[in-house]
Amino acid sequence: MAWVTIALSLIGLALIFQAWVGKSNSKVKKLPPGPKGLPIIGCLHLLGKYPQRALHDLAKKHGPLMHMRLGFVPTIVVSSPKMAELFLKTHDLVFASRPPLEAAKYIGYDQTTMAFSPYGSYWRNMRKLCTLELLSNLKVNSFKSFRKEEIDLLTDYIKQASYERVAVNLSAKVSSLGADITCRMVFGKKYTDKEFGGRGFTAVIHDGMQVTALPNLADYIPPIAPFDLQGLRKRMRAISKVFDGFFEKIIDEHIQNKNENRTKDFVDILLGFVGSEEAEYSIVRDNIKAVMLDMLAASMDTSTTVVEWALSELMKNPQIMKKLQKELDEKVTLNRMVEESDMEGLKYLDMVIKETFRLHPVAPLLLPHMSIEDIIIEGFDIPKNSRVFINIWAIGRDPTVWSDAETFIPERFVGSNIDFRGQDFELLPFGSGRRSCPGMQMGMINVRLILARLVHSFDWKLPDGMLPSELDMTEVFSLVTPRATPLLSIPTYRLTI
Repeated sequence: MAWVTIALSLIGLALIFQAWVGKSNSKVKKLPPGPKGLPIIGCLHLLGKYPQRALHDLAKKHGPLMHMRLGFVPTIVVSSPKMAELFLKTHDLVFASRPPLEAAKYIGYDQTTMAFSPYGSYWRNMRKLCTLELLSNLKVNSFKSFRKEEIDLLTDYIKQASYERVAVNLSAKVSSLGADITCRMVFGKKYTDKEFGGRGFTAVIHDGMQVTALPNLADYIPPIAPFDLQGLRKRMRAISKVFDGFFEKIIDEHIQNKNENRTKDFVDILLGFVGSEEAEYSIVRDNIKAVMLDMLAASMDTSTTVVEWALSELMKNPQIMKKLQKELDEKVTLNRMVEESDMEGLKYLDMVIKETFRLHPVAPLLLPHMSIEDIIIEGFDIPKNSRVFINIWAIGRDPTVWSDAETFIPERFVGSNIDFRGQDFELLPFGSGRRSCPGMQMGMINVRLILARLVHSFDWKLPDGMLPSELDMTEVFSLVTPRATPLLSIPTYRLTI
C-alpha cells in the first residue's frame, strides 16, 4: 500500500506544481537565464555528485547570474566576482537570511545555530556574543598556549614516526589536532572519541556536514517530505542524538563544577546568561548547544581541511614545497621550530594559502543565502524567498580573473592586492558581508601555524613509491569539502634540534 500512497501523492503533487508555476509566472516578469528543468523536480537531476562543478558547467552556458528551479524553490546561482559583489555587498541586506532546511531543524536545534539561523535579532545577538566572548583578538590571543601545546604534541608524534620511517595519516592527525584545540578553547578540556558516541569527532562532524550539504528532496519538494525518500532525516536524527548527548554531558559537567577555581571557558560564559534578567543575551539550554555545535563544526573542520589541501598540493608540487621551506628556513633557521610569533612577513606562505583557497575552497558554495524580498538585479527579477548559491569554486576558475586556473601557482599572487577577507570578490573563502565567517582570524592563525610547522620541521615523501603526479586529489562534496582519500606521507625530520 505504501507505493499506492506515494503514487497518489505524486499525482497530487503534479497538480499543485502546475498551480504553483502559474502563480509564480504571473508575479515574476523576467528571471535570469538558466536551464528549464523537468516537472516537479526542476533541475535537481542536473546537480550530480559534485554540484559546484555541475553549476560551473551550466554557468558557462547560461551566464554568471543564473536561475534554476530546484523542486519548487526558485534558485539563483552566482558565478563571477562582479555578481558576488552585487549579492554580498551592494544588496547584502536583501540576501542576509538563510533558507529553512531539514538539517538545520533536526541537527541545528530548530535552526538556532548562528550559521543557519534566519536574519534577525536572534542571529545578531548570537553573532555578537560569539565574537566578543570567543572570537575577539583578546580571546584568540589568550588561547595561544593551547595551540602551542597541541601542535607540539603533533610534532612530537610525527618526529617519532620519522625515526621509524612509517607513513603518517596527515588527514586524521591534523583533524584530531583541530578537535583538541577547539575542545580546549570552547569546552575547557579535550575529549576522547569514546566520549563522543564511540565514532569520534571527525566521523560524526563529517557526516553532519555531508548530510547538510546533500540536495534533500524534502527541502525542495515539501509535499513529499513525510516519506523521507532518501533516508536523510533518519541520518540527521541519529547525528543529532550523538551531538546532543555529548553537549548535555559537557553542560552538566560545567554546572557541577561551576564553583571550582579555574579559568572560565566559553560554556561557562554561556551558562552565565541563562535565566539572568540582567543579561544582555536571552538564551536557553538549547541555544547553548546550538552555539557549541557552531563552534565545534566551524573551528575544527574548516581550518584542518585547508591544511589538508595545502599539504596535498605541496606534495604534488615538490618545487613549491622547497620554495616554502626556504622562506621558513631563512626566517626561523633550522635551529628551532616555527612558533606563532614567526607568522608575520611570511609572504610565500600566504601565497600558498591563498592559492589553496582559490583552487580548493573549503565551502565551495558557501552556505546558502535566501532573499527576504523581491529585488531587481542587472535587469532581472529575483523573487522573495529565492535560494542563492555563491559558487566560489567557479569564481576561483573564472578565466577573466585567473589564467591557467586548474594549476596550483602561488606566484600568481606576487604583486597582487587580492586578499581573502571578504573585500575582494575574486577570493571569498570566508564569504563576505553580514553572513561572512566571524571566526576568520582564529581560523587563519591555526592554518598558518599548523602548515608552517609541518613544512618547516619535516620533509615529506609519498608512500609505496608513489610519484607526486599520482597523488589522488579527488574531493567529497560537503559543506566543508575534504579529500576523498586520506593523505598519507612518510616524514623526515629536518631540524637540528
